[in-house]
Amino acid sequence: MTVSPAIVDPAALRDDATFRAEVMRAATPVVMPGAVAKWPLLARPGAHDVIATLRGFDVGREAGLFVGTAETGGRYYYDATLSGFNFTQQAMACGDALQRILDRAGNADGETLYMGSLPSERYFPGAEALTPLPFVPATVCPRFWIGHASSVACHYDIMDNVACVTAGRRRFTLYPPQAIGDLYVGPVDHTMAGQPVALAVDSAPGDPRFPKFEAIRDQALVAELGPGDAIYIPKLWWHKVEALDDINVLANFWWDGFASGPDQPYAAMLLAMIAIAERPAAERDAWRAWFDHYVFRPDGHPLGFLPEERRGILASLGGGNYQRIRTMVMRMLRG
Repeated sequence: MTVSPAIVDPAALRDDATFRAEVMRAATPVVMPGAVAKWPLLARPGAHDVIATLRGFDVGREAGLFVGTAETGGRYYYDATLSGFNFTQQAMACGDALQRILDRAGNADGETLYMGSLPSERYFPGAEALTPLPFVPATVCPRFWIGHASSVACHYDIMDNVACVTAGRRRFTLYPPQAIGDLYVGPVDHTMAGQPVALAVDSAPGDPRFPKFEAIRDQALVAELGPGDAIYIPKLWWHKVEALDDINVLANFWWDGFASGPDQPYAAMLLAMIAIAERPAAERDAWRAWFDHYVFRPDGHPLGFLPEERRGILASLGGGNYQRIRTMVMRMLRG
């Protein structure tokens, strides 16, 4: 059974505050058909035209080009032992890599090429003017993902993501954060591009290595987008991304829509791992209760029975409490 994400009319998303309130707060993926169809970057249709436009902003920086042989079928992944990868990475000038992608598209030997996560301000400064989105904060610049037909393993991001298709078609297969225990997530520190991947998602039905995945295999949200379409993927949602045509270009925007400061929840989780994960089960249960009470707050604010002015550092993080708590934590870490 294929289930599609909800659809939102992008014309109703006037600004980033509206987007945050009406879309992001629900933390559920949504598709926005035609959201970027009028981008200046798409003024000349076609993958070659989009790449030619970007090359007009190229400043010649070196980039990493993923190279896969015919045997990979465009699927960038681990090798059979999970100790290495099934592709190589070559460093070359961005413009040369773009030309190689164009020249080798649809080649008979099956080699596939891919460049990912190219920040516009570093590789194509000025191209931001070609990618306006009223519901993304003005300070957030796009990143570009360019290559042949490919499959990027199912992973998550720690930032909110608006992904915009500018050439070719993309298929997104998504699982919610709560599925993490059923996805058989690989190593967190030996990854292909920074984030651990869900090893079960590309497995054959009935694979004995991943029995829990069978219960959710067919519960993914699946969306196929064409040029001009966009999708919002909330942080921590698992997503496999397939580029379906000979040449594909994607622009995406990453930011944390609900950050109170610079510290990342993932860093807090890693610290909790070394502080709590190997303690006895009864003690872990006790700390789980503390985390629920103070952090996840299923019953509301832990000092909700007191007036705001009596809550100390547990009052609103505004007004200096964020920095007060951070200072306490840094003193503890320094011993």
